[in-house]
Amino acid sequence: MIAKIAHLILRLLGWKLIGERPPYKKYLVIGAPHTSNWDFLYFYLAALIFEIPIHFMIKSDIFKGPLGPILRKMGGIPVIRSHSTNMVSQMIQAFQEREEMVLLIPPAGTRKHTDYWKSGFYHIALGAKVPLALATMDYQRKEVGISKVFMPSSDMKMDMDVMRAVYTPVVAKFPHEKSAIRLRQEPVE
Repeated sequence: MIAKIAHLILRLLGWKLIGERPPYKKYLVIGAPHTSNWDFLYFYLAALIFEIPIHFMIKSDIFKGPLGPILRKMGGIPVIRSHSTNMVSQMIQAFQEREEMVLLIPPAGTRKHTDYWKSGFYHIALGAKVPLALATMDYQRKEVGISKVFMPSSDMKMDMDVMRAVYTPVVAKFPHEKSAIRLRQEPVE
């Protein structure tokens, strides 16, 4: 019933669902490009339609007050951003301790333009030995969903080339805020 309602809302907003639910119990979803708060809404609707029980990290300040219980129920994981908390190790451990887990991460880590994606998502996927599902929100085509799923190889450049092929043509809500699709640690050619 919730999936049907989410599908109706997505259609009423003029959006189309693409792809399908990955056939895995554990995986990491990259949500990009992320230039607007609307991105989360569209992907969350897609997750409801696909019946994907996503978890997502969000700054802990937002959990204070009445939003806290709602965000936790939706799958929110509070993150303290004021200092390093070894989040990569914590998320790898969370994957290892659970039979099922789907974690959504916007790799730029912000809605503003950055020259590099944060590499945490990549290290989590490698450390937890889980596939990456590449979720896209294309505002020009008004399409949201899972565009590709693959197991990272630990060849960072090759894996990032796969991601660039998917995300480069995707149009963000605010194209000038779209981050470069590269990691600081990538080998330079």
